[in-house]
Amino acid sequence: MADTFHSTAGLRAALAETSFDRPPALLANAHITGLGVARALAAHDVPVIALDRTGRGVASPSEAVAYAGQVTYPLDDRDAFREDVESIAAELGHEPVAFACMDEWVNAFAESRPAGVRLPFDDRSYDGVLDKEALYDRCEGFGVPYPETYSLDDVDPETAADRLGYPLVAKPARKREGEAVLGTNVLEVGDADELASVVGTAEEAGLRLLLQERVDVAVGEDRSVASYVPPSGVEDAVGIVGNARVRNPTGYGTSCVVRSVDGPELAGRAFDLLADAGYYGISESEFVYDEARGEYVLLDLNTRPWKWIGLPVEAGADLPYAAYAETVGDGANVGGTNPADAGAATDATWVYLRDYLDVLAGEPSFADVLDRGTWTSLASGRFETERGVTTGVYSPSDPAPTVRLLETAFGSNEYYCAC
Repeated sequence: MADTFHSTAGLRAALAETSFDRPPALLANAHITGLGVARALAAHDVPVIALDRTGRGVASPSEAVAYAGQVTYPLDDRDAFREDVESIAAELGHEPVAFACMDEWVNAFAESRPAGVRLPFDDRSYDGVLDKEALYDRCEGFGVPYPETYSLDDVDPETAADRLGYPLVAKPARKREGEAVLGTNVLEVGDADELASVVGTAEEAGLRLLLQERVDVAVGEDRSVASYVPPSGVEDAVGIVGNARVRNPTGYGTSCVVRSVDGPELAGRAFDLLADAGYYGISESEFVYDEARGEYVLLDLNTRPWKWIGLPVEAGADLPYAAYAETVGDGANVGGTNPADAGAATDATWVYLRDYLDVLAGEPSFADVLDRGTWTSLASGRFETERGVTTGVYSPSDPAPTVRLLETAFGSNEYYCAC
């Protein structure tokens, strides 16, 4: 357990007095997604060092984290971030494996390439699918449906709006850089005045903006292909397909109940795009069911772990450890099946109780999707020793992250990143 969230210098000093018998994992950032990765790796006795710009994230106090400390936020100063990470890696006696848990950290590790740090993903090809403009161009070549989208580098805003109609959706080509400017990574635009304001803000910040149709999404029918593709290619990928059964708010909100399902056709589409880009590593390909089209359309492809990364682990596809083991070459059998194979799903459910309870309390007409047995397993803590259910943050055997979540959710110590 990381008892202290160190300054960069303090973390270096603590690590200088420590020895590890295998390469540690560097985790950045250290919130909900990072906690899921840390717990997966710690289950295999991988030492985890959590990095963030603040100690308020829920991962830092976890029993799964050996040390935690501050690094410069990459969107503030990319060079300083690289220097911080290099100085930490120099104290380890091993080349650590870096797990980037949000887009800005992916870009920072890939583009600054800190010396002495190994990346469990392809830092040359990742932006060919993480960048939405590049992703949608690739979809065109493979006939993968995606929402009607216009780049403002190619079409003026008025023409795009005429073609799409209002309301439409404005999205940055790079999610987190856009969120820092716009306050969100998906912004619904209702009229010409709102559009002019959004476009003006983006232009002033030098932000590449995409305008997209507002998809008539079938609530509760989302699908995401969650996988680890090794350098040998998609034929050897492991993973699952997940269904975000409940979001908060329902519809476009953040996932709070996700279940494993079969989806070989969607997995095949995702792997076509990944293979064409030459990407290896962990990824999540997000599809929604478009009521108007009567088919699934691809929204995003995230080349990193995400909030419900614990679901594939619970279902037998341990993506974080698969990535670690491949990177350090320990030859471990990490299990799992290729989600492009029919019948590959293993039943499992992931629940983020903080948001799910908010849905139950705030939407009187909403019908609970968890049965009494699941609730009993959660309340008793039995889910930790039985297969089939896992959680985001809440864990009776690792309570400090839940305490931190309560402090940030209901106290004055807010955290800057939802996942």
